[in-house]
Order: sequence, then C-alpha cells, then structure tokens
Amino acid sequence: MGERDCSRLAKVVRPEIPPGTRVLAVSDIHGNLPFLRGLLEKVSFGEDDVLILVGDLMEKGYQSLETLRYVMDLCRRYTVYPLCGNCDYIDRMFLSGDPLFDSDLWPVLQYWGPRALLDQMRIDLGLPSLRGPEDLPALREAIRTRLPEETAFLLDLPQILVAGKYLFVHGGVPREDDLEHLLAYPLMKFDDFRGQGLSFRRWVVTGHWPVTLYRLDIPDATPIIDQDTHIVSIDGGCVLKLDGQLNVLIIPDITQDLMTWDAYDGLPLVEALEDQAASEDSINIRWSDSLITVLSESGDSAYCRHLSSGRELWIPKRWLWELRGQLHAEDTTDYLLPVQKGDLLSLAEVCDKGILAKKDGASGWYLGKWRPLQPLGDWVLKRSP
Repeated sequence: MGERDCSRLAKVVRPEIPPGTRVLAVSDIHGNLPFLRGLLEKVSFGEDDVLILVGDLMEKGYQSLETLRYVMDLCRRYTVYPLCGNCDYIDRMFLSGDPLFDSDLWPVLQYWGPRALLDQMRIDLGLPSLRGPEDLPALREAIRTRLPEETAFLLDLPQILVAGKYLFVHGGVPREDDLEHLLAYPLMKFDDFRGQGLSFRRWVVTGHWPVTLYRLDIPDATPIIDQDTHIVSIDGGCVLKLDGQLNVLIIPDITQDLMTWDAYDGLPLVEALEDQAASEDSINIRWSDSLITVLSESGDSAYCRHLSSGRELWIPKRWLWELRGQLHAEDTTDYLLPVQKGDLLSLAEVCDKGILAKKDGASGWYLGKWRPLQPLGDWVLKRSP
C-alpha cells in the first residue's frame, strides 16, 4: 500500500450492547464459508447474540464472494458488526475509485488469482478475464453499478468497535484514546502486535497475526488471552495454514472480564491406537524464518536443516518451495503430540513418517498407529493439487 492509502482516518463505532448479552468475536475468515457456517452452528449462534467479525472476512479463499453475501445476510437478520481487515481494505480502496491504486493492486490480483474477491465478482458479472491494470477501471465501474449493495457494504466497514470493557480491531492500536484520529491502515496491518510491548486498560481483541507465529516451540492455534497486557489474539490461521482453524472468542458479558473460546477446523477425526510421549524439546518453523537446506531424502519426506537454528528435522517434500534461489519450508514443526490410546485427533497431513495432527488446538506429529473415523476419500481429493 502506498503512502496515499495511509491518510485516511479510522472509522470507530460504539454500539450499545446490553450487559449479559453473549458476544461472539471471529476474525480472519478469509472467504472460508464452510468454516464460518460450521463455527456458528457449533456455538449455536442466534438472535440473542451479538457477532463481531474482526476483519479479513474475504480474500485468499475460493468462496470470498459467497462469504461476503452470507455476512451481509447475517447483518440483515441478526446483530452483527463487521470490521475491516487489511485484505478487505484492498477491495475498499479499489472500489473507492483511486485510479493510482490500480497499479498497486494488479500484482496482488495476479498472486491471489481465483481466490481474490474482485475476480470472483468479475466472474459473477460474466465479464472477461483481466489482461492487465488497464482493465481495472472498467471492472470497478461494473462492480459499483451492478453490485451496489456489495460495494456499499465494503465501503462502509469501520476499523474499530468499542463496547464495555472491550476494543475490537483487526491488527492492533497504539493507544485506546482519541481513536478517531488514528490512521486507518496501520490499525489493520499491525504485524506482531503482541510483540510491541503495549498494554491496555480495555481488552483489545485482534486478529491478523496468526497465533501460531507467537510460539517458537509448538504451533498452537488456540486464542491467546494475555491477562497482563489485556491483548487477546484470535487468528487461528484459517485458510492460510493446512492445520488452521477458525476461532471464536465468547464473551458472556461485555462489562465483565470473563472469556472462553471455541474453534472449528473442518478436519477429519482419527483415533489413536497407541500411546505417544510428548517431545521435551521442539521447534516451530514459521514463515518469517523458513530458510532450510535438504540433507537427505526418504520416500515423500526430506531431512532438512533449519538454517537459523541449526535444527534438523523431517519435512514433507511438498512443503518445500524455492524463492530467488533459496529453499524454504512451509510452517512446520518436529513436535510430537502427547497422545494416549483412544485419543481423537484432527488429521491435517499424512506422510510416510506419520501424520500431522491436532489435539486441543496444538499441531504436532503422531507416529503411532491410527484409524479414521470417517472415509477420507473426499478429504484426500480436496487436498490434491
């Protein structure tokens, strides 16, 4: 995003939410409509609840347009407050009519391809494929003219919601007063918010930065509720990660400090048939530090050295990728889950060495015998290239 995009001030909403009303906060859906439906059904969302969607509703998911329309319908039928995330803001900037933004947007659309909301809108309108940034003004005009409700919804998204003891924002805030004079874009693209040394009086509920990035040892997608800083991070890596989940923060009373959470990951369940002890020492390789070198190969896995730590571990070959002549690994770990015979595990990956599974939101490897609790044919097909 260029500097011109950072001149817009934040839009803040302050709804009156009665004490005792259950509030559900969900972030980073990224166009995964089945996960959103599954999560809301799991927590029995209904007309007595308030739903706050903490940004990145769309983009990077193949059902971004369907998700947008589903959320719009929820807003008509229930008490729902959607907020703008940095991915949603890209669509907002495009539809706001800044022609200088088109050249910035084009590489993003090329990278996201059919996962981009704007491309899904183009297909929905029956328009031809885009050839270059010169085609974007016509697409903008078509969307604004023929999809006016969707356009108005995106242009109206606020960045901050304040209610009771809570402040909701996609990325983060540098302070909790004089919010209307904060610049909008940095609030949505506030990377590593928990690592900035900030603390607050209110509970600041954020998404944007997957919580698995905050741990160096274990990939754990459960929400982080920090009692010392009053920062709550709820992005479970939905869509972005093979083992990602969609989290919901459950606040029984907006005037109180009590919170619980739940999650939906859409993964098939398997039963562990053997015990396994947990790792005493493990590493969580994250996208920001993912350089590796391959030492050897066996079957569908490669034995690799993580360059910055010197750690050596097995990684599925399909998780390796090259950029500018350097080899990287997808987010991965050598953590062994603590498992007892009969435990139910969410299955994320199968390879010769074992399975990547989830237990209580944490991901790790299980090397013992297991059996599926449902046919895996459809799941395998969905994951095929």
